[in-house]
Formats: sequence, C-alpha cells, structure tokens
Amino acid sequence: MNKSIYESPLSSRYASDEMQYIFSPDKKFSTWRKLWVALARAEMELGLPVTQEQIQEMEAHLTDIDYELAAQKEKELRHDVMAHIHTFGTLCPKAMPIIHLGATSCYVGDNTDVIIMREGLMLIRDKLVRVLSNLSDFATKYKALPTLGFTHFQAAQLVTVGKRATLWMNELLMDLDEIEYRISTLKLLGCKGTTGTQASFLELFEGDHEKCKELDRRIAKEMGFEASVPVSGQTYSRKVDSAVLSTLAGIAQSASKFATDVRLLCHLKEVEEPFESKQIGSSAMPYKRNPMRCERICALSRYVMADVMNPIVTAASQWFERTLDDSANKRISVPEAFLAVDAILNIYENVSAGLVVHEKVIEKHIMEELPFMASENIMMDAVKKGGDRQELHERIRVHALEAGHNVKDLGLNNNLIDLIAEDPLFGMSREELVAHMEPSRYIGRCPQQVDDFIAEFVAPVLASHAQAITGVHTELKV
Repeated sequence: MNKSIYESPLSSRYASDEMQYIFSPDKKFSTWRKLWVALARAEMELGLPVTQEQIQEMEAHLTDIDYELAAQKEKELRHDVMAHIHTFGTLCPKAMPIIHLGATSCYVGDNTDVIIMREGLMLIRDKLVRVLSNLSDFATKYKALPTLGFTHFQAAQLVTVGKRATLWMNELLMDLDEIEYRISTLKLLGCKGTTGTQASFLELFEGDHEKCKELDRRIAKEMGFEASVPVSGQTYSRKVDSAVLSTLAGIAQSASKFATDVRLLCHLKEVEEPFESKQIGSSAMPYKRNPMRCERICALSRYVMADVMNPIVTAASQWFERTLDDSANKRISVPEAFLAVDAILNIYENVSAGLVVHEKVIEKHIMEELPFMASENIMMDAVKKGGDRQELHERIRVHALEAGHNVKDLGLNNNLIDLIAEDPLFGMSREELVAHMEPSRYIGRCPQQVDDFIAEFVAPVLASHAQAITGVHTELKV
C-alpha cells in the first residue's frame, strides 16, 4: 500500500471488507458487464441481430478487467463508460459490435448504483439484526435489575437496566422497517435512453412499443428486480439516493443515541463498554477507561447525519432530464455513507455484545435517591394510620430539604428515613419505613414490558433473519 497518498479512514480503519467489496471497482465494473450481457440477451430474445455466441463470449469475461487499459482509454476518451466498453471489447471481439447497443451511459452507471445500494442495505440489515440479537439477550438478562431512570439527566423514577435497552431496540426496529421498505421498493432505471424516451430502442425494434417495454422487464428480471422505474429522464430520480441515505442517517441517529447513553452510564460507572486487558485509555492517565468505541459511534454517526444533505441538495438541483453535477458528489457521498454506517454497526455489535454492568454501583446510586422517591408511599401509609395528608406533606418537604442539604452541601448520606422515623407525626417505626426501601417496588411493569416487547416484536424479527445471526462474529480493526 502506498503510504505517500491519502487513504480514506473508512477503508483503512473502520468499514468491513464485505462493505468495501460492494463499493469496489471489481464489483462496479463486473456489474456493468453483467448489465451489458443482460441487455444483449434481451435484445437477442426480442429479435435483434445478437447471437448466443456473442453473449457467451461476454459471459466468459465478466471479471477479468484490465484496469490499466481502462485507465488509458479513459484518459484518451475522457469517458469512463466508453473506456470500459473498449476494454471489454478487446476481450470480446465478436461481441464488440453489439456491446451497449441502444443504451446510454446511465444504463450501466445508474442500474449498477441501484444494485450496489440494495446489496449494501442487505448487509446493513443483517448487521442491524445482530445488534438486536445482542440487545435482546442483554435486556432479558437485566429485565428486573432496578436502576435510576433519568429525565433531564436528573434522577427520576426507577426503571430497569433491561427496560432501558428496549428503548434502544425499539428505534432499531424502526430502522429495520425502513431498510426493508427501501430494499423492497428499489427499482432499476432499466433501458430508458438518453432523455428517458426509449427512442433508440424504438428505432431498433422498428416502432414496436411492446418490445421496448418487454426489454425493460427482461433486464430487470435478470438482474433480480421486479421492475424498473416507470418514467425517467436520462437518470433515475436522485430522490432515490436521498431516500436511501435518509434511511442510513436514521440508523446513525439510533446508534448515536445508544452510544451517548452508554457514555453517560460510563461516567456514572454503572455500565461500561468492553475494555480489553491491554487496552490503553489515555496516553497520559493510565487509570482511565474512556468509552472510545461509543465515542467513535457518535463521531461516525455525526458524519452520516451531515452527509445526507448531499443527495438532498443534488436531487433538488437537477435540471430537466439530466445534469452531471450529481456525479462527482454521488461518487463520494453515497459509498462513504454506506461505509460509515457499516462501521457504526460493527462497533455497535461489538459494544452490545460486551456491555459490563456494575450492579453494586447502580444499587448505591438508587439508595442515594430512593428515600425521596419513597416519600409519597410513606405519606400514604401515614395517612392510613390517621395522619393529615397536607400536614404530612409539609413535614416531608421540610425533612427532604434537610436531607438534601446533608447530601449536597455536607457530603453526608441521605438520612431522610431517619428524620421521618424520629418524627412522631408519622407514627411509623424505622422497620416500617425501611420496608419502603425495596427498589423492586418502584419499577412498575418493567420486567413484563421487556418480556412482552421481545416476544411480540423482537423475537419474530430474529427468527425471520436467523441466517444473519448464526456463526457470524465481527472483529474491529482498531
């Protein structure tokens, strides 16, 4: 590898080999050749002077691409598609006269882009399913473990560690629905010609409109699609790229939310991301355990969420049937979004498989806040014993202020229960008060919600995508 030139960190550090292959020159240009074969086969079947021998010659050279010759031709012709037609033709001299017959450059360029995006979405779907599987196991394991809930990052009513994980999963299920929709609705451009009129094919088929339509259908079927777009200019609508990247940005949003939550939990020392035995948290502070993986998720997610603006602006600024100001931007923005989301899910899968829960720290934090949360139940019990609700409320308020002062200003433990036990107005023993300090009494339906959510929504998804989970393990590069 030439270390004297720039290389994308997404390739060298983050994205998987599988996703890099999908967006590789080999994948792109071999797909161009498959599309030329599909075009020739359909034209032959519909009566044009294309022979089976020519098709077989093309099929024999789908992957042996001479990149040096292609680069030489592109420098000479200033046209990438024509360069590859000539490169392909040197291997297929019999087929050379009919390669690309009637087509425009977008026939191979745009159709290949759709094929590649669909395969990229399928890979991302499988990785997202594996994250869901990890989180499902985690949520089930900790479905009844009480933990402080937070609103505004201030201590609120208790939830459970597992219930919190269902919030992460629920957003991923939303993303999965989006991915499935995109995969199922993506259509090829088909063979629409230079301005989308199919004029060249109408000429080839001597005015037979049905053969023009059948040509589209046959190519779509051979390339694994149900249909091509119904109408177009020279290109498919660039709103397709915008929609696909919006789906990817949705995954980035979900992943960033998860990673941010874990980063905050790491600060609280309640839950931590995996930390390997020889991992260094800081070059200066040996004791540190920085949540670097979740920070990387947030960083890459931020990039994807910003990147989605590229196809949005591109789609909005296309002129009539075609302009070329999409091309250079699209070559960067679309692959980089896929590689970044691939990297995000690689890290997400790694972190979700190895989350470390510090139950004693969680319990300590609960017990610091639980006396305040238990005060309403204590007041209700005191009312049952004959107390005045309004008077009891005021006394709890006063005691809570004193306990809060002890905690915040003096650094002491929360002594609200002791203050109430010493107050004759409540008429309750310390044992009765301590009975209110059982965290499991304050988690509501969290365990049942976890069970119901997984059974009704997560398990069916995992079962329908079992092949994505079995025997697959993602290794991080760094």
